Amino acid sequence: MKNNKERTAVWLYPETMERLDGWLPKDNCKSRSEFIEKALSFYMGYLGTEDISSYLSKALLASIQGTLQKTENRVANNLFRLSVEISMMMHLLATTLDITDEELHRLRGRCVAEVKRTRGKIRLDDAVDFQSSPEAEE
Repeated sequence: MKNNKERTAVWLYPETMERLDGWLPKDNCKSRSEFIEKALSFYMGYLGTEDISSYLSKALLASIQGTLQKTENRVANNLFRLSVEISMMMHLLATTLDITDEELHRLRGRCVAEVKRTRGKIRLDDAVDFQSSPEAEE
């Protein structure tokens, strides 16, 4: 492919030529033609792909990955802290309640169904209403 190059005219503004010339040494290009060839290949690859991550700047990708990592760490820390608090609450409740294994099993089943139904959006008011309803006392 390199041996069969075709000659073509390219019309560029003088400012564009100056910028092109400034980038030649930074991109290790020996000629304007080599730089334009690389630029066109890059742009055509960008247009032809669904995955643009290989065409984003490395600095932008690093910044996005850093932000995602910080967010992931913050969520993990909050989940750990929340789990500790829930564990403490469960132990406190367990010391004060006298509940049978069968009642605990039924409650767990009900809670799993409730979490699935509400997609985790559970309110204490709803639990209090359920516990004080006549059906719960049966």
